[in-house]
Amino acid sequence: MPKIKPPARSPRVDMTPMVDLFSVLLIFLLLTASFRPQEAAIISSPYSVSEKQAPDHDIMTIIIDKSGKVFFNIDNGRDTTTHTRINVLTEMAKQYQVNFTKKELQDFGNLASFGMPMVNMKKWLDATETKDKEKFQVGIPTDSVDGRASELAMWIRFSRLANVNTEVAIKGDGETNYKVVKKVMDMLQANRVNKFNLVTNLEKEEVTLKDLPK
Repeated sequence: MPKIKPPARSPRVDMTPMVDLFSVLLIFLLLTASFRPQEAAIISSPYSVSEKQAPDHDIMTIIIDKSGKVFFNIDNGRDTTTHTRINVLTEMAKQYQVNFTKKELQDFGNLASFGMPMVNMKKWLDATETKDKEKFQVGIPTDSVDGRASELAMWIRFSRLANVNTEVAIKGDGETNYKVVKKVMDMLQANRVNKFNLVTNLEKEEVTLKDLPK
């Protein structure tokens, strides 16, 4: 009598525990992730072959778009308990007689680059819609008024005082007029900043046979 063979069964892997684990990890990442604030302007940096990287902390960035508008950013440094951004805005508030609430100062401490006269800073911080915030981003004044230093010069000065370890980077658009960049460089040198980085996109050099030494 022939033997009855049981039907062959392929091995089955229970994916339920893995799906549960993935869901837990996804929820954890969503709850703990901190999204980077939107930058004030979109910059198409020129290309260079330099591979030197700008520091991740203790950096002041001056951004110049292709129309010549100037924007500014300062991070909180490695020691975030010092609240560098809040300290800088507090000094600017004293200089230009603007009163900020505790919430406005805290909000500023968590934001990224900005570009507006100090007279509009409070309105920018209080705006809740992105489109309302964008309309205030008209650039920081770079010209002196009545013999007083320009607002950009004051941002640079107070940022240097708030964090002596701050390095400076200029991030200009590839189509920016050089005169605007030169003006910013002169302003940095007037504040005794003689060393700064120029932010560019990396462009790898391709070596061909004709470039090789014979």
